[in-house]
Amino acid sequence: MKRYSSIILLLLLGAFGWMGCSKEDPIDEDGLLITTRAECYVSNFELLGADFQTVRTKNAVIDTVACTVNVTVFFGTDLKNLYPQFTLVTDAKLDPKITGFTDFSDLANPRTYTVISGNRKVRKTYKVIVTVQPR
Repeated sequence: MKRYSSIILLLLLGAFGWMGCSKEDPIDEDGLLITTRAECYVSNFELLGADFQTVRTKNAVIDTVACTVNVTVFFGTDLKNLYPQFTLVTDAKLDPKITGFTDFSDLANPRTYTVISGNRKVRKTYKVIVTVQPR
């Protein structure tokens, strides 16, 4: 009897292991699940200083048609050490990835970030336009 229960247990483990290895849920190069969602936009934006406190004077203005993020920062903000934080639609991802502080000091050439949809088929490039509050 013990021998049969061991065989049944091995068969069940093999069946569950085989089912767990199915490739029905595709994964992208970052290890993220690829879904059927085609939505692709920025829903919120934050800009933090070196102390991880906001440097915005008011909420960022996000235009999902023109693909722009306009943000005004306080006068005297160190534009070479800002930490952008994007909130994206569900399942979307950002390229390039935010890995640390970013230099936004070249105000004439806004930084660009590409939002990629959950199905990885739609790409929209957003310009982050930083304006410094006048004195």
